[in-house]
Amino acid sequence: MKDLDQIHHFLGIEISQTSDGLHLSQSHYALTILERANMVDCKPMSTPLEAKTRTSSNEVLLEDPSYFRGLVGALQYLTLTRPDLSYSVNNASQFMHAPIVVHLKMVRRILRYVKGTIDIDLHFTSITTLDLCAFSDADWPGCPTTR
Repeated sequence: MKDLDQIHHFLGIEISQTSDGLHLSQSHYALTILERANMVDCKPMSTPLEAKTRTSSNEVLLEDPSYFRGLVGALQYLTLTRPDLSYSVNNASQFMHAPIVVHLKMVRRILRYVKGTIDIDLHFTSITTLDLCAFSDADWPGCPTTR
């Protein structure tokens, strides 16, 4: 066995130790995703999804769905340290089998949100309580995709 000292990187996750816990960040990985999508210089967004997204049934499928699938897969890995992206990335991943232009626009909006929040990280504190906080806002009939 060999002592490798303190951890700094693990599977693309940057780890920094502080006196009160750990900070996990994937800002470099997020920048790599933005570079892959040619969106490094895009205008940032304040929210990852629109409030109401409407799709029409006559939309044409994307010519090359592998581009869409690659971006969504990369965003799924980014959710390890960015729980704020979980809902929107999960929403986009529901259309992996047959993505249309509206779905690609949805992913681009998520990437614009990532651009504006690239420095957000996950903090695990060593001083914690066992309080559980949960939030719910379910509107099943309002969404034509999931109802």
